[in-house]
Amino acid sequence: MKTLTALAVLLVFAFPVSAGTLEEENKKMVRDFYEMAFNQHKPTEAAKKYIGDQYIQHNPYVQNGAAAFYGYFEGFFKAHPKSRVEIKRVIAEGDLVVLHLHSRVDETDRGRAIVDIFRVENGKIIEHWDVIQTVPEKSASGNTMF
Repeated sequence: MKTLTALAVLLVFAFPVSAGTLEEENKKMVRDFYEMAFNQHKPTEAAKKYIGDQYIQHNPYVQNGAAAFYGYFEGFFKAHPKSRVEIKRVIAEGDLVVLHLHSRVDETDRGRAIVDIFRVENGKIIEHWDVIQTVPEKSASGNTMF
């Protein structure tokens, strides 16, 4: 029994398992996807690189599938060439990555507070949910949305 315990201890120190490594990889991948799609205005390239063969969309204005995603946003960026998104927070748990964002169509726009939730599988984005709220002129609490 002592030999088995010693072997287990040796394996733990020789081959450490880094908790959160997959979550950190998922966070980086989703951040890279977002930067390419929404700040570089390359949704087609981003979708082909980061979205999986199956892409389930829960946004009621966009259909399922990568082609529907980039078709929608290619048109959006033509209409809003100064659009930018600032990533405020990135949170990951298991196969989910959550972004807290400030999205603006141009420098005069107060923008929208967005929470995007992505499900990742085998290094690809395969599902998406979002919640979007317009940034008001005034806040009853005096706090920002970010």
